[in-house]
Amino acid sequence: MPTIVDIAVQAGKFNTLVQAVQAAGLVETLSGEGPFTVFAPTDEAFAQIPQDTLQAVLADKERLTAILTYHVVPGKLMAADVVRSSQLQTVQGQSITVNTDGGVRVDDANVIQTDIEADNGVIHVIDKVIMPK
Repeated sequence: MPTIVDIAVQAGKFNTLVQAVQAAGLVETLSGEGPFTVFAPTDEAFAQIPQDTLQAVLADKERLTAILTYHVVPGKLMAADVVRSSQLQTVQGQSITVNTDGGVRVDDANVIQTDIEADNGVIHVIDKVIMPK
C-alpha cells in the first residue's frame, strides 16, 4: 500500500501540498512509519491564499513546518473516530477543533473526502488551509 506522500503525489490535486512538504523537509517524516492522520488541503484550498503570502510562507521553513504539522494528528483516525472528538491534538502542538454541525469541519475547513487509507495512516481532504492560532 502506498504512503501518505505517495498518495498525495499520485492524486494530482495536492501539488501545492506536496511542494510545501518538500520545502519543509517533511517528505521522509510523512513517508515514515506513522501512523498519521493528515487533513490534506487541495490545490484549490492553497489557491485561496494570496500568491505573495503563499510564496513567503513557502520560503519560511519554520513557519511552513508549523502550518503543515498543524494539519497532522498522530495515529490513524478514520472519519468515524474524528467525529467522536471535539478537539484533536496536532503534531504541531496545538489542537484543531472538530465541528459536526451541518457536515464535518476542522477549524474553519470543510472535510470534503474521508478515509483515504495509506500504508502509514489516513488522509482526509479539506477545502481550506488551516492555520495554527
